[in-house]
Amino acid sequence: MLTKRIVPCFDVDGGRVVKHVGFLEQRQDAGSPLELARRYCDEGADELVLLDISASEQGRLATRRVVEEVATAINIPLTVGGGVSRIEDVRELLLAGADKVSINTGAVRQPSLIGEAAHRFGEQCIVVAIDAKKHPETGQYEVVIEGGKRSTGLEVVEWAKRVGSLGAGEILLTSFRQDGTRLGFDVALTRAVSTSVSVPVIASGGAGKREHFYEVLTEGMADAALAASVFHFAETSIASVKAHCQQRGVLMRWTTTIPR
Repeated sequence: MLTKRIVPCFDVDGGRVVKHVGFLEQRQDAGSPLELARRYCDEGADELVLLDISASEQGRLATRRVVEEVATAINIPLTVGGGVSRIEDVRELLLAGADKVSINTGAVRQPSLIGEAAHRFGEQCIVVAIDAKKHPETGQYEVVIEGGKRSTGLEVVEWAKRVGSLGAGEILLTSFRQDGTRLGFDVALTRAVSTSVSVPVIASGGAGKREHFYEVLTEGMADAALAASVFHFAETSIASVKAHCQQRGVLMRWTTTIPR
């Protein structure tokens, strides 16, 4: 059985880590990417995800300087996303120190980019990020892009199946409704995607307490759980989350000593 992972995430804007609620404009400064990266590495994070949240909207790639600084300061895998729209963008981020590259808007606009990147750099390097928003009338989940500002008409599960078949090595699934609320992950959405694809699914959006991680890793069948503010503002710790899940029978990956 594969071990489950806990993955802190940085939403970076203007060189600082920020936190939004439901992709809204209101934001809170959460600190320096470099300082948080070092802290999470020391605390036992399995991986880190760094997303330059304004890159796509501004038509640019994630800030290379920030990526290089973080990559050289940690010894765990780093996934980077933001503004990836060309095969050259994937190459540049890998050269800057990323172990994996996350593609979101670029994958929707040019699905062939997924297969091309997977073929050139390996499927294990390619993460497709899917932002999901529940339609108020139909109840179906739709893929949204550009920070939730633009609808695509794509149904989430069908899009997840497609990106898996195109060569994505992993899916980063974020619930628009839950993101930043700290009310819990969207377990039903996560389970629907996880049971429909053969690639690992990272659940994102809504973590507020340790039990939320347990729920999405078990009921939601996620391979990993991602969180931001609950770790940024020290409402719980990575080690505490892992210990809670393991005590309840979830096999966790440990990079530090298991707390007693």
